[in-house]
Amino acid sequence: MKMHMKHLDLYSQAIKTLRWTQPMRALSTVNTSSGVQGNLSPAAPAPEPDKLYSKLEIELRGIDPAVLKSYTWFATTAAEHLGIEKGKCWSPRKAHHERMTLLKSVHIYKKHRVQYEVRTHFRYMNFHKLTGSTLDTFLEYIERNLPEGVALQASRTELQEIPEHLRQPPEQV
Repeated sequence: MKMHMKHLDLYSQAIKTLRWTQPMRALSTVNTSSGVQGNLSPAAPAPEPDKLYSKLEIELRGIDPAVLKSYTWFATTAAEHLGIEKGKCWSPRKAHHERMTLLKSVHIYKKHRVQYEVRTHFRYMNFHKLTGSTLDTFLEYIERNLPEGVALQASRTELQEIPEHLRQPPEQV
């Protein structure tokens, strides 16, 4: 038991000496003319208030409508988990068809042609009442999980205050 107490005494002695040998941080202060003390370090700028967005419109383009539908479900589920108000999700009935007609042979046989077709399906999603940080987090998350062959285009509508010169009614003439 004495051996154990001896180790504890040595340990506590080492802690005390280490505590005092560590450099202490001191805040340097300056007296101003009004007698208020201020910090010498430059003041950090006040954080800007978060921007507000009334609407986020997302357009998805792809060649497989099932993938677009599945990704829409994924994005709306992610929005529900973040507490984002979901708006309308819809897609046009028909896909956009783009056809290209080429000659089978480069030099001769003009009558023999091949036709290629690309069908592009669209899907649209709307989300309402977002803050800037939530919007950035949401967009980064859904962009990182975007499947192959799907293009995403997002447009946001920001809320701003009405300028002072527009708030006051015009003067009567």
